[in-house]
Parts: sequence; structure tokens; C-alpha cells
Amino acid sequence: MNDEILDALLAGFPLPSLAIDRTERIIAANTEALTLINQQARGQNYVTMLRQPALLDAIETTLTDGMARSTQYLSNDGAQDTAFRVSCRAVQGLGRDMAGVVLVSFEDITDKEQAGQMRRDFVANVSHELRTPLTALMGFIETLRGPARNDPEAGARFLDIMQNEAERMNRLVGDLMSLNRVEGDERVRPTQSVVLNDILNSTLHTLQHLAREADVTFETEFPERPVAMIADGDQLKQVFTNIIMNAIKYGGSGGRVTVRMAESAREPVLRAPGVRVQIIDYGAGIDPIHLPRLTERFYRADDHRSRALGGTGLGLAIVKHIINRHRGRLRVESELGTGTTFTVILPIHDGL
Repeated sequence: MNDEILDALLAGFPLPSLAIDRTERIIAANTEALTLINQQARGQNYVTMLRQPALLDAIETTLTDGMARSTQYLSNDGAQDTAFRVSCRAVQGLGRDMAGVVLVSFEDITDKEQAGQMRRDFVANVSHELRTPLTALMGFIETLRGPARNDPEAGARFLDIMQNEAERMNRLVGDLMSLNRVEGDERVRPTQSVVLNDILNSTLHTLQHLAREADVTFETEFPERPVAMIADGDQLKQVFTNIIMNAIKYGGSGGRVTVRMAESAREPVLRAPGVRVQIIDYGAGIDPIHLPRLTERFYRADDHRSRALGGTGLGLAIVKHIINRHRGRLRVESELGTGTTFTVILPIHDGL
């Protein structure tokens, strides 16, 4: 089998693939492999083209003993790293002229690596979030059993703190369960017919006491006619509850929160009829550097303040998954000193 036939064979492989002969030359490669490694790789010594020690060792030993091996190869296109699982296999049964040839194929496993890293980060974040209140609880229990055993005033103060820490853990567990549930439902289309005006009015009524405590007033701008849509009403209420609560907590210094709803016969980002709900606060605002990461799990623009206000760092992650389930969009705009606008864009259907 000559090199041209081998080139034609590798051209049919979906993965970047190349062949190396016993003289350590790259004798054939498909277009994907040349793009990955070097357009001039054919005919070159594989050591000068591949360079990474783990891969070089795998190829060398496979050339020597004919045993199949796997390893990893890391590439960078100037914008991002890409991880590959590389398989080295000796060619068998294709004639004497192919003896000693090794086929090397590259499988892109970047998504799997990123998913694994996300799981590790998630476990680490959950452990960290739970460790702080647990450590506080254990410390106060030890104090109540020891030095503060006969001090009712200190005992009452410590019990209040312990209750706050326990409630914080309860909120975290609740948000984790909610996040798990909405992630599981994300690919399931809602089937319930709801009226968005009613959901927003119910949400504002529920949060009225929180607004009064923060000395915040609600301003509403809704269309007169009901806006009907197919949605999960409970989940949409969760979306608006999370966003409006954040507006009260972090933008309450502005003294008011505006909730505005507007229909559109053709929403550009959806390319279909839609509705925009804007939640606007007039507080301190968010530094633009934080905006792209606001919906990440456990990401906080102001970590100390968020913890002090009882935030778990999961609220906007839950919001993102619910909006994705409804095939909608979330936009966040903010300027320091002028406030923040969250815009939820949802598809609607006429005739409901």
C-alpha cells in the first residue's frame, strides 16, 4: 500500500489522523490532522511536529513493540486550549510494506474535560459554602457547653447566630435542590397556559413586605390587555422573585424598583412574537467586569455583601436555566452609580 492510498484512506476518517512509518516519518495525514499539527507535517519526523513528551513516548513504544496505547495531547489555537485523547495503533494485515506503521488519531475531549472540571469546582464550592456555617455551629456549640454554659445572655446571643447559620445552610440546600430540578427540566417544553400579568402581580404582592422593610417602592408599567403564553407559571414566578429580590437587596439604595412589561409582534432576538420584562433598580450598580459571569454558580459580584444579605450565589444560575427552558433570553445592563436593568425576553403565542 503506497502513501497515496493511505492518504485517501485517512481522508475518510472523521478524526484528525496520521500515519508514521518505521523511519519515524509522517507518511500520511488527513486534512484535519494537518490543520491541527502543521500543514507541512507530511514527510517530516514526527518528533519535530508533535513535540509533547507523553505523545512522543507513546508513539515510540508502539513503533517498537506494536502494542496499542493512548495518551493526551494539548493544543492551543491562540484563543483557547483544546484537549485530545490520542490513540496509537500498529497497522496489521495490510501487507509487508505496511509493517511497522503506526496510525495516530486525535479525539477532541475538551467538552468532557470542561464538564469534569465544572463538577470538581461545583463540589469544591458546595463544600466551602457548607463548611463556614458548620464550623460556626460547632464552635458555638462547644462554647455553650463550656465557657458560656451558665451565661444566659451569651447563650441567647449565640443561639440567634446559630439559627442564622442553620437558615443559611437550609437556603443553600434548597437552592441546590431547585437548581438540580430546573437543570433536569431544561429540555422539557412547558405546556401550561399562563397570564404573565398575573404572575408578576403575584410576585410583587409576595415581595411587598421585603420592599417596605428596605424602604423601596414598586413602580409598574404593564400593558392593559393580558399577556398569555405557554410557560411553567411556578418557574417564571421563581425567576421574577429572584431578580426582584436582588433589585431590592442590592439596588434598594435607589428607593424604587421599576417592573416594566412590553409586547412585541416580532422580538428580534427570538425572531418571533415575544414579551420583554425589565426589572430596573436605581442603586449602586454592578461593575461591568462582573456582568458576563453573573449567572455562574456561586459567582458573586460582591462576595462579602452577598453573604451578609443571605445570598447563596445560585439564584441567577437558577434563573438562567429556567429562561433557557422557556427558549428565552436574559440580558443584564448596569453602570456604577446609576443602577441595574435585568431584561427577561420570552416567546409568546397569539390566540391563547
